[in-house]
Amino acid sequence: MIENTADLGLHGIDLAIVGVYFVATIAIGLYLSRKHDNAEDYFLAGRAMLWPFIGLSLFASNISSTTLIGLAGDAYSSGIAVYNYEWMAAVVLVFFAVFFLPVILRTGLYTMPEMLERRFDYRARRYFSLLTIFLNIVVDTAGSLYAGALVLKLIFPDFPIWQMVALLAIVAGIYTISGGLAAVMYTDTIQAVLLVIGSVVITILALDKAGGWENVLAQVSADKLSLVRPADDAGVPWPGLVTGVALLGFYFWCTNQFMVQRVLSAKNLDHGRWGVLFAGLLKLPVLFIMVLPGTFAILLYPDLPRADLVYPTLMFDLLPVGLLGLVLAGFIAALMSQIDSTLNSASTLITMDFVKPLRPSLNAHQLMRVGQVVTFIFMVLAVAWAPQIENFGSLFKYLQKILSYAVPPVLALFLVGFFWRGANAHGAIVTLVVGTLAGIGLFLANEVWDLFNLHFLYVAPTLFVFCALVLVVASKLSPQVPADSALVFTWNPASFAEETRELQGQPVWKNYRVLSVLLLALTAGIVGAFW
Repeated sequence: MIENTADLGLHGIDLAIVGVYFVATIAIGLYLSRKHDNAEDYFLAGRAMLWPFIGLSLFASNISSTTLIGLAGDAYSSGIAVYNYEWMAAVVLVFFAVFFLPVILRTGLYTMPEMLERRFDYRARRYFSLLTIFLNIVVDTAGSLYAGALVLKLIFPDFPIWQMVALLAIVAGIYTISGGLAAVMYTDTIQAVLLVIGSVVITILALDKAGGWENVLAQVSADKLSLVRPADDAGVPWPGLVTGVALLGFYFWCTNQFMVQRVLSAKNLDHGRWGVLFAGLLKLPVLFIMVLPGTFAILLYPDLPRADLVYPTLMFDLLPVGLLGLVLAGFIAALMSQIDSTLNSASTLITMDFVKPLRPSLNAHQLMRVGQVVTFIFMVLAVAWAPQIENFGSLFKYLQKILSYAVPPVLALFLVGFFWRGANAHGAIVTLVVGTLAGIGLFLANEVWDLFNLHFLYVAPTLFVFCALVLVVASKLSPQVPADSALVFTWNPASFAEETRELQGQPVWKNYRVLSVLLLALTAGIVGAFW
C-alpha cells in the first residue's frame, strides 16, 4: 500500500511505454497537420467525422485524470452516488439527439454561441462566448493541468509543479495547434481506448483481491452502494439529482463548445446522433470500471490518509511492470484529452465569434492560421495561470463552483428559446443582465458571506427558473416577431412528425429513436440495480 510518494516508482519499461505514448501522440498531430488548409478542416475536421470517433472523443474529453481520481476517491470516502453525474449524461445525450442536434447540424453552425446570435442577437453570442472562454481556460484547462501535475508529482516527486504543467501543456499544444480538431479527435480515440483498457484491468485485479463481489456486498455499508441519497445529503441529494445534475449536464454536453464541437464535425445527422448515443453508452460502464474500484479500495486500503491516493495506490499496488506503464499512459491520456479539447474550442470561439465578424475579409486559410496562433496564446496563458492555483486554493474552489451560478441565464435562453417562439432579443439581453446579477448576488450570499447553506445542485435550478421567468416576462413586455431565420432554431412538431415517417423505412439498428429507448432502458436498469 502507498503510504507516501516515496513508495511510488516506475520501472524503465514503464517509463519507455509512457515515452512512446508521448512521441506517438505528437507524431499523429504533426501528420494530420498536412491534411487541412482551411477553417472548416481545422476547426471541424472537414465535417467528415464518423460516429465511433465522435463518441470516443466525447467520452475521452469528459473523463480527465482528475475525474478518475475524483470518482474513485468519492466512492472510497462517501459512496457511489458520484456515479449519478455519469448515468445522467446518457439521459441528457438522448434529449440532445432528439431535439437540438438536428437543428445545429442542418444549419451548419461553427459554435454554440452562434446559435444564440441567430436565435436572438449578437449580444447573446458575445456574452456566452466570453463566458465559455473564461470557464474553458481559467477553470477547465488550468485546473486540469494543475490537478494532473499534482498526480504526476506523486510519481515524479523530484520535479516541480510548473515543469509538470509545462510538459503536459506543450505536448497537448503541439498536436492541437498542428492538427486542429481532427488531431484532437483521433488522439482522443486512442486515449479513450487506453483509458478503458487500463480501467478494466484495475477493476478486475482490485475485485479479485477484495475477495469478489459477494465479499464487497457483505463488508461495505449499504449506504455507500446506493445511488439515491436523502434530500439533505451533502454529496448528491436526490432532488438535486433530478434538477441540478440534469441542468448542469445539459450545459456541459449540449451547449459547451469543447464538447459540442465534436458533434459539429459529424459527416451527417445520422453519424452525429449515433456518436452522441455511443458516448452516452460509454458513460454507463464508468460505474463498474472507475467508481466501484474506489469501493473495493475500502477493503484493500482502509487507512489511506487521503481519498485522492486511491487511484494511484490501485495502479502501483496491483499492476505488474509493463502493464503499469500502459495504464499510466492511459491515465495521462485522460488528462491530455481534456486539455486539447479546451484549447481547441477556446481557439474556435475567439476565431469564429470575434475575429471573423470583425475581419470578414479573411479567407478560410487565414482564419485557420489565426486559430493556430490563438491556441498557442491560450496554451501559454493556461501554463502561466495553473501553478498559481496552488497559492489560491480557496479561490479556485470558488471558480469551480461558479458554474451553478453562471450558466442558468444561458440555459434559459437555450431551453426556453428553443421550445417557445415568443422569446425575443429584448427578453434575452434582460435575462442575461438580470440573471448574471442574481447569480453574483446569490454567489456572494451563499459562498462568501455564508448567509445560508444552499447546495450547488439546488442553486442551478433555482436560478434557472428565475431566469426563465425573466425571459418570458421581458419578452411579453416588449413583443417582437422573430424573423424566420430565428425560428429555424425553435422546435417544430411538424418536422418531428415528418421525421417519424422517414424513420419507418430504416432498419431498427439504424433507427436512432430505437437506440435511444434501448439506451434509456439500460440506464434505468443500472440505476434500479443500485437504487
